[in-house]
Amino acid sequence: MSKSTKNTGKLWSQEDIKLLNDLAKGNTPSGIIALKLGRTVDSVRAKAKNINVSLQPPNKSPYNRKPKNS
Repeated sequence: MSKSTKNTGKLWSQEDIKLLNDLAKGNTPSGIIALKLGRTVDSVRAKAKNINVSLQPPNKSPYNRKPKNS
């Protein structure tokens, strides 16, 4: 069972949904999204699935990092 957070039991606002979309598009890990939204990872995954937002990372590093040149 997931830990309670500050937004446990609260409805998702339009701002929360927009932030979820933006962070998912930016390839942010679900744990970081959960922290930023004040929700559990399970609730973030459930909401993303409900609104058809993919949390699966494309073939790139998180936060659009570029590989270091040696």
